Amino acid sequence: MVENQEKNILNKIIVVTGSSRGIGAAIVKHLAKLGYTVILNYNKSEASAKNVESELKKQGYTVDVFRADVSKPMEAKNLIDFAINKYGKIDVLINNAGICQDRLFTEITDEDWKNMMDNNLNSAFYCSREAAKNMIHNKQGLIINMSSIWGLTGGSMEVHYSTTKAGLIGLTKALAKELGPSNIRVNAIAPGIIDTDMNRGYSKEDLEELKNEIPLERIGTANNIAKSVAWLIEDDYTTGEVISINGGWNM
Repeated sequence: MVENQEKNILNKIIVVTGSSRGIGAAIVKHLAKLGYTVILNYNKSEASAKNVESELKKQGYTVDVFRADVSKPMEAKNLIDFAINKYGKIDVLINNAGICQDRLFTEITDEDWKNMMDNNLNSAFYCSREAAKNMIHNKQGLIINMSSIWGLTGGSMEVHYSTTKAGLIGLTKALAKELGPSNIRVNAIAPGIIDTDMNRGYSKEDLEELKNEIPLERIGTANNIAKSVAWLIEDDYTTGEVISINGGWNM
């Protein structure tokens, strides 16, 4: 029985978009070390992607690296096709690719808006659309969309970012209802303030103020998010949910 469980784990093929750094890289490392076959996707950060790949392969873990700008439909398709052509299936898609930008609402340009939509929301749509075809055929699968606390509460000076993250929650819930009969689960994770490059713009004073607002009185880590992803993969009865990992900041 244990041998069969281990075989099932090793046979799971997982694609993580935007995973050369930060939360994405932590997810790739954590899942690879659990024995899953992971495909690390990056667009511009090739050196970081190769470093993650090298680190994991030296330790004997299975990881592939594939460059694709998933904000473009054809490149998103190429990524999913790579996984299916090499491994015959895709079990888990983690839509983690995204960008952020602080900007007053009245100063958000058309280009800013489109860029945010393409990278944060459209990329998840493109990748999910392609992956779902294979998952429906196989009658099993899991899609995890990386939202944000700002997708739940809205963030000042991040209207376009908050809109995309709220959109991911809508995508999650609608897809969960549609794909559930095909034994495909769809969930979202909404991180709070996490210690990654994306939040390095905060000053030391700002971070201390934020800590005081968080019941657990500390900033989250990328590994906190990676562990929640692993739990969603192991679980088989959670769908349409938004898992908030924020230290109690948004109760």
